[in-house]
Amino acid sequence: MIVIAHLSDVHIGATAETATRTAAVMRFLDALPYDLDAVLVTGDIADHGLAEEYETAAKLLASRHPILVGPGNHDVRAEFRRVLLGGDPGDPGDGPVNQVLRTERAVYAMCDSSIPGESSGRLEDETLAWLETVLDGTDLPVFVAFHHPPVSLHSPMLDGIRLHRAEPLESLLAGRRNVAAVLTGHAHTAAATTFAGRPLLVAGGVVSTLRLPWEGGTGWDACLDYALPPLISFHVLDDEGRLTTHHRVVP
Repeated sequence: MIVIAHLSDVHIGATAETATRTAAVMRFLDALPYDLDAVLVTGDIADHGLAEEYETAAKLLASRHPILVGPGNHDVRAEFRRVLLGGDPGDPGDGPVNQVLRTERAVYAMCDSSIPGESSGRLEDETLAWLETVLDGTDLPVFVAFHHPPVSLHSPMLDGIRLHRAEPLESLLAGRRNVAAVLTGHAHTAAATTFAGRPLLVAGGVVSTLRLPWEGGTGWDACLDYALPPLISFHVLDDEGRLTTHHRVVP
């Protein structure tokens, strides 16, 4: 079976505890008595997009497991690429930071859904074309990952800054048997639904947890709970093609 750890929204620089919380998560993963197939981090790595935040993140997000880290709306593409990734991949400068991790058993496509200077997301045409090439190039299971959820999660503040213009992605993924799941972050709360007929799995937050409207999260000041522990998810794809997700808090 394929076992993936999925985390998101570490927001280095947001609070004094972000580095400590991220370090605890990575220690937990590295101490596992099992070799994970991949660790996927779906965005908002730095809170302000600063070089020093990415320098800290680069140290913290090192792992004995294969790891793929993508950008979110708080990230700055040029600094993300230069400091965290050490130069390339993708186009230089402010172009989308799209990355692929290929292993013997699966392919992980990390798409850049950020829009520079905005909180909401969009997959640019060149990102969609890149993803189509990745999907066409393999018969292995593909996990498609990016930051912004492409559907409503029933949180008014969050839904206003989700992935817009999701229809081209839906058309691209629909009917593709090798797409195992779509994995996103941004929500700071774990969620599960479907998109393009495939599982859509949203990671909880490392830096904080988002309260939902029926929990009192009706405004930004009341939404984010920084006291709850970080949450990570394990996605398991078995030999029959069944995908199972387990959630784990990290004290």
